[in-house]
Amino acid sequence: MRRFAPICMGLSLLSAGCGDVFVPPGANFEYTEKREPCADRNAFRNLYFGDLHAHTGLSFDAWAYGNHATPDQAYLFARGEDSMELAAADGNEARVAAMKRPLDFVALSDHSEFLGELNLCLTEGSPVYDEPICAEYRQGDMGNVVKFGSQLAMEEPERLPGICDTGKADCLEAARKVWAGVVASADKAYDRTAACRFTAFAGYEYTNSTNVTNLHRNVIFRNDSVPDLPITYFEQPSPWGLLEDLDSKCVEAGTGCDVISIPHNSNWSNGMLFRLDYDGNDDPATQKRMAELRARMEPIVEIFQHKGDMECDSTLEGLGGEPDHLCDWEKQRFQPFDQCMGEPGFGGVSRLGCVSRLDFVRNVLKAGIGEEVRIGANPYRLGIIGSTDTHNATPGFVDETDFKGHVGTTDDTAIKRLGPGNMTHHGVVYNPGGLAAVWAVENSRDAIFEAMRRREVYGTSGPRIEVRMFGGWDLPADSCERDDLVKTGYRLGVPMGGVLPTRGPDAASPVMVVRAVADITSL
Repeated sequence: MRRFAPICMGLSLLSAGCGDVFVPPGANFEYTEKREPCADRNAFRNLYFGDLHAHTGLSFDAWAYGNHATPDQAYLFARGEDSMELAAADGNEARVAAMKRPLDFVALSDHSEFLGELNLCLTEGSPVYDEPICAEYRQGDMGNVVKFGSQLAMEEPERLPGICDTGKADCLEAARKVWAGVVASADKAYDRTAACRFTAFAGYEYTNSTNVTNLHRNVIFRNDSVPDLPITYFEQPSPWGLLEDLDSKCVEAGTGCDVISIPHNSNWSNGMLFRLDYDGNDDPATQKRMAELRARMEPIVEIFQHKGDMECDSTLEGLGGEPDHLCDWEKQRFQPFDQCMGEPGFGGVSRLGCVSRLDFVRNVLKAGIGEEVRIGANPYRLGIIGSTDTHNATPGFVDETDFKGHVGTTDDTAIKRLGPGNMTHHGVVYNPGGLAAVWAVENSRDAIFEAMRRREVYGTSGPRIEVRMFGGWDLPADSCERDDLVKTGYRLGVPMGGVLPTRGPDAASPVMVVRAVADITSL
């Protein structure tokens, strides 16, 4: 593999490879695949916007709600090269979505569960095409979403009878072929030329909904060296098992595979997604090892998407301090509700059950600091991103002035989008979703993946706001007025997502420098 080494160029901020000039940590990395270096590479980082959570017609729920688009079509949409005709119920007006500004990167995250079953049920001539469950599924509607999805709420999940157990077809082999197509589609969409216009990652969603709570993760691979099958809820009903399998079957497999897992929708988890349970292990040494695994495998969290905000809720009891009324924004649950007091609840995917402090990322970050004091490792040292979770194959479609919905026929009219919703999607409390912002050396898989791993990322609710942040003990007081703010920030401090070094004997308190630039095109 070649090591990335930018040459001296006529830039206002000097790049690496120029004698003794300071080079920020992370500017040099090894390519894990064959490609051309990007022409706009910059040791001091460029800003890129993307979406790491989007569904196509390969997802069991999206297809049943009328989204039959392919990954290739979703990538064309994200690059601004084609519009997307959205599903509409009989008699409702057809809708067409189009991107005003292309994205820089995308990971499609179709539900890994049922990839094989859907392929067999939807492929005419397959051995089970005429089975009753397949014929019924092809009719679409919410009932089929609930039938398939209910299997993912069982503590000991089992595949739906009538397809894989008939002896007529091999569901895993069918899933293997679909997954190979997913990887190939991402590879085809990825720009490996020096222009670096677009980056596509292979990925999937692990859809653990134990007891109707949300334990979902988006699994994103660094390159096209991937396992031949996704690890699903059926193989690993424990999130800890998922992380251990991803580590052993990908990271430690010696195949060039690398991966991260991104938790999302803690606001639907009744305290389960970030519960400090360590899978029942009481030994502090074991807990430390597990916390270190989680920190390594899950460096970022999705804090905002079309199903709401997961940052904070000021109505919860025992938070301390003054209420932050900005926390009331884009919530899924409203008082009165029961608060989970120590024990997690159930039903969160349906907006039922208790609400926990650990449903919100601010409190999760606090809990991580407490764990570091207790066992010497922080499982929740998290960077922050946003995404859409669109089920219309429209990654990055966050335009509030022209929002046409994200879930096929469930929100295909303004009345539905402003209504109470149904059993699986909830109408007016939804929104157009957010974006992931990444400060990376270039727009390549390796560079963006490295940025996510070091947490030099942030999320927005849609606007492409430019935010730069540095923290340190010795940052100058006039940092905001300096022309070399970025260079000084890297040299004397750490960027967003970084860890402050130990405080020196003369340091009183850390200095935080934040520069934000409005997205004037969204105003």
